[in-house]
Amino acid sequence: SLQSRSKKKSRKHQRFLERRALLEQKGLLSTRGCLGGQTHTTPTRANGTTSPRCGKVSKGKQVVSSSLSPSASPDSIARHHSVLLSHGNGSPKGLRTSSLVLRPGKYVAIDCEMVGTGPQGRLSELARCSVVNYEGDVIYDKYVQPELPIVDYRTRWSGITKQHMKKAIPFKAAQAEILKILKDKIVVGHAIHNDFQALKYFHPKDRTRDTSQIPMLKQRAGLPVRANVSLKNLARHLLHKKIQVSCKGHSSVEDAQTAMELYRLVEVQWEKELARSLPPRPPSPVTDPTADSSQYMDDRYWPSDLMASGL
Repeated sequence: SLQSRSKKKSRKHQRFLERRALLEQKGLLSTRGCLGGQTHTTPTRANGTTSPRCGKVSKGKQVVSSSLSPSASPDSIARHHSVLLSHGNGSPKGLRTSSLVLRPGKYVAIDCEMVGTGPQGRLSELARCSVVNYEGDVIYDKYVQPELPIVDYRTRWSGITKQHMKKAIPFKAAQAEILKILKDKIVVGHAIHNDFQALKYFHPKDRTRDTSQIPMLKQRAGLPVRANVSLKNLARHLLHKKIQVSCKGHSSVEDAQTAMELYRLVEVQWEKELARSLPPRPPSPVTDPTADSSQYMDDRYWPSDLMASGL
């Protein structure tokens, strides 16, 4: 029985070593031999370079791991923000590091324009949707044909006219395209529940960042915390720019870009607040290279995509 347990542990350890090598190859684990506080030389990497020895690691290098996995959960992202802030003391350098580590494709901002359908045009339906990435670049912007006949174009606010509907796509087609973009993303917006309602969609709350609900933005703007503050006013006070001033209506692209700019103003502090409200989680073998490695030998700690890579 003792010999059987020893063999089982040995097989587990072998799988662990193979998977750790795979993580290094994929760039998800930047150093080898630092687990458990051990010190030895890392083998030569695939590109012919040799990793540095894992002696005493500086504080900065401990904080910024190679990066979060693209499939990192929202609480992992929030906690990583918190660590960056606590070690970087909120300095501009710390903020730049946070953006560098966490950004790629994880965040988008959305804004929708609606028209009136149904009795007296009181029912709001989607007529345009715009989505931008973290940098504010447009990744989606299309006019959408509502499912019911349009009674009120609401052009003064929506900017939608009958002419726009000539190139509009059906609601179901637009909905499928947009939800594909939003899947697994942190979605930023202002009064974003209205946009989700127009899309007939519910996005997970822990993956939603609503700039109309964040007290720190209102505080920075010198506005009452409990007041309902418009995107236009926040942009004027915090970004020193004027939006929604055209007589032709709002631009959903401009509104989405503005929401993302506001989010980025308080990004690290906001994520730190979220991290405080999250329940404690065990450290990840990828994002915490200083943790004891023995607990990660079990199969349950390894992502399914890595399991399917041949190990």
